[in-house]
Amino acid sequence: MALYTRSGRPRPHGSGFELAVWYLMRLSGLALFVLALGHFSIMHFIFDPATQSAQWIIDDRWGSVLWRTVDWLLLTMVVLHAFLGVRTVLQDYVHGGARTALTLLLYLVGIALALMGTMAVMTLPFPVE
Repeated sequence: MALYTRSGRPRPHGSGFELAVWYLMRLSGLALFVLALGHFSIMHFIFDPATQSAQWIIDDRWGSVLWRTVDWLLLTMVVLHAFLGVRTVLQDYVHGGARTALTLLLYLVGIALALMGTMAVMTLPFPVE
């Protein structure tokens, strides 16, 4: 039995994994809203977009642990939110063995994307001053 919110998808009843996923989907969406709005505001209102090149990102933006962490959080929230959204669609519309296989494939792709994004953001060497 599911408890219905005022609108939208029903919230899972009780506690457990599905309820945690339900809350995580909403929290990642909220985090995405804040991080994406902050990213857009900083990159387009504080810094001049005409001066932003790949070299500028490497030297000035990713030369700071703070900016790398913020960019990594944004990337992680995008991958997590997208993963949870596709997982929800799979759970709603695919049944049987196909659901299990596709969910396993989705987990593997989500983990691989998160690892590749983390490696891209974190392993770039810091510029030498």
